[in-house]
Amino acid sequence: MRTLYLRLWLARTLRRGCCVVNVSPLLKELILHACALTYLKKTVQAQRHLIDVITDQLEAIQMVPLQLPTPSDPRALRVADLLSADPSDRRTVARLSKLAGASKRTVERLFQEDVGLTVGKWRQQLRLMQAMRLLAEGAKVTHAALESGYSTPSAFISMFRKTLGTTPTAYFSGGDRHHILASNR
Repeated sequence: MRTLYLRLWLARTLRRGCCVVNVSPLLKELILHACALTYLKKTVQAQRHLIDVITDQLEAIQMVPLQLPTPSDPRALRVADLLSADPSDRRTVARLSKLAGASKRTVERLFQEDVGLTVGKWRQQLRLMQAMRLLAEGAKVTHAALESGYSTPSAFISMFRKTLGTTPTAYFSGGDRHHILASNR
């Protein structure tokens, strides 16, 4: 793990607060180089260029949420609670919505307004987080995938790779996992 401390004026366009991200190979090498220099000075031209490229890369990086937002509307919350109780639940959004006392269209609209995600994307994120919890506890990939509602382990691995840029095995072995912590100081 490497830590970058950015002055507030450098981080003005970055997301506020701490976050964990998967780092591209280019950004990884830039961070390692910056850490080897220990302190970068904007007055040194080569270091200024390095700072600029790192901040450009940080601005472009895709954040993966570590927490799932919860809807506030009681009907949408009921659907979220049903899915959270069993992430592998295969009931349709229409069926879950009916149990929550609303139409599918209403629940979809409420999720989009409240949490900025469709029910399908929210469910997908819930399943991924459940699988990651199981893997972190030592479960095998097959078990984590099936317990989290994926139809096959390969479907889970594909979603994991698409979202986090690596396989579950590599991620949890630390082989491809490079995180940075950006703090506004």
